[in-house]
Amino acid sequence: MKIINLTPHEIILCGVKIPASGSQARVSMTRQQMGSIDINGTTVPIYRTLLGTVTGLPEAAEGIGYIVSAMVRSAAPERRDLYSPADLQRDATGAVIGCGSLDSNQ
Repeated sequence: MKIINLTPHEIILCGVKIPASGSQARVSMTRQQMGSIDINGTTVPIYRTLLGTVTGLPEAAEGIGYIVSAMVRSAAPERRDLYSPADLQRDATGAVIGCGSLDSNQ
């Protein structure tokens, strides 16, 4: 399978570098206030995020998989060719340095 990285940065998957393709898949989002809660006298607003239209995502093609953000993947649940980084690996400062697997919609 050919994998195309549609994120803006290089992905290191199980030690293998997958460069950014130069194209990016994105999803629009809106936030809707659902109410608020009181925590020790402070009013905290509660929102839900609604995923909208995905842009920059090529049509599905046999033998090709696309690495996208988890939000893009979630916004296109019918797509079985989308993968997002999982089992993130971090350095001593907490910065992500790679991933150990991929999540999918399958």
